Amino acid sequence: MGVGVFDSGVGGLSVLQALRAELPHGNFIYIADSGHAPYGERDQAHVVARSRALTAHLLDQGVQALVIACNTATAAAIDLLRAEHPQLPIIGVEPALKPAAALSKTGRVGVMATRSTLGSSRFRALLDSLGMQAEFVLQPCDGLAEAIERDAHNLASPQTATEIIAACARHTRAMGRFGLKDGEIDTLVLGCTHYPFAAAVLRDLIGPDVQLVDTGEAVARQTRLRLAGAVPPPLADSAPGRISLFSTGPAARLQAAARRWLEFDGPVKTLHF
Repeated sequence: MGVGVFDSGVGGLSVLQALRAELPHGNFIYIADSGHAPYGERDQAHVVARSRALTAHLLDQGVQALVIACNTATAAAIDLLRAEHPQLPIIGVEPALKPAAALSKTGRVGVMATRSTLGSSRFRALLDSLGMQAEFVLQPCDGLAEAIERDAHNLASPQTATEIIAACARHTRAMGRFGLKDGEIDTLVLGCTHYPFAAAVLRDLIGPDVQLVDTGEAVARQTRLRLAGAVPPPLADSAPGRISLFSTGPAARLQAAARRWLEFDGPVKTLHF
């Protein structure tokens, strides 16, 4: 029993990190679908098929809740998965537009996400629901998630670090001016679970005053609330929960990323489907 978590790669570790903080005694099964990535540049049918396959596998492991730690998969597949598994609590991630609009003082909010997320009907509905609360500057960040994946595998090599810096610089430059003056973007939404791992690079590019908004903590809180009453509360002396890591791609990449970002040094098993 535990919580199943999946992403197209290592980016969902940013959500798993928040889940561990919120549910320190919980057991988690994490799947990086690296063998079928990147989701953000694939068609919706591919993402839906992979989301269904991963969900079925996690249900076979007996999970009691599912976290889709991928913006692209949430946009493409969460409604279908909820319809197919009505008894399973399914929590997704989506760009935090509403919180960002509430935080912004200039009324201009930048949104960095994959091209697939920005083009989805779910994202458009979210955007339309906010009306004129803010002006959203949407930026499809081709190549950034893939650069972060390579960086995780290569342990912050100079080459991959340069790729991340170049991608972040290119995309933020395309969005316009950042700052606290009228007409400037003062709040930036990280609309892909990979992007928090590039937060330090983004901070250097956009300055110290611009607010960065991601969804990891909100997803973790929602998961805890959805599980309330489903499991007995932990004893005061309960041991930390277990983490099981799986990948459909190179195990070394996920293992290196977990060691680096979660300080977790457990094994990674390879899945073949």
